[in-house]
Amino acid sequence: MEVIVLAGGLGTRLQGVIGSQPKCMAIVAGEPFLFHLFTYLTEQKCSRVILSLGFRHEAVTEWLVSTHWPFEISYVVEQEQLGTGGGIALAMKATQSKDIIVINGDTMFRVNLNDMMQFHTNKNAATSVALKEMLEFERYGIVKTNAAQLITSFEEKQYCAKGWINGGTYMINKASFEAMKMPGKFSFEKDYLEAYVNNQSFFGYASDAYFIDIGIPEDYTQAQIDFLNN
Repeated sequence: MEVIVLAGGLGTRLQGVIGSQPKCMAIVAGEPFLFHLFTYLTEQKCSRVILSLGFRHEAVTEWLVSTHWPFEISYVVEQEQLGTGGGIALAMKATQSKDIIVINGDTMFRVNLNDMMQFHTNKNAATSVALKEMLEFERYGIVKTNAAQLITSFEEKQYCAKGWINGGTYMINKASFEAMKMPGKFSFEKDYLEAYVNNQSFFGYASDAYFIDIGIPEDYTQAQIDFLNN
């Protein structure tokens, strides 16, 4: 099980709270958020992690030296901001598996990765997206699927009383992804998922697992409470 962790973002909305450090290194319940992600990946029996780094990557690599995890860790560093898609493509060059898991370095979605991988394989999906049902939200776009769980559309952010959102955890078929010949810098969400939703086999894996995105101060504060309470 190879996992790419996207950890190269600037974290501009959190800088007033965490200062000039990567979001994945924001302290939550006494530890960097990356510590909690790695603990989750340990529970999921991950075998290898590839970190896609950029902004203040030294903060991450210095922390790694002082830690020990039961999986292999490597990393790539963006020399310029490549977007989520470019970051995935760069890290994917260091992977060896047919299907690659991708998670965001500022989001905890405690999906059962083995179950999701089985779903992804059974659907013969180009990409599977973990979906979380939310109530009364407007911060996230809405993902629509059909009866077979094939994703039919990604809709813009708007107020929604109840709907499914993209939880930021993906299973990506490496061959299908690389065959698209994407540019060096692009958004995985806009330029790949949304642009090719009608041409590729993108499936939605629904999960009711715990979810939080620490990208804004309010949710970063909520994460402190949640993680202290396990």
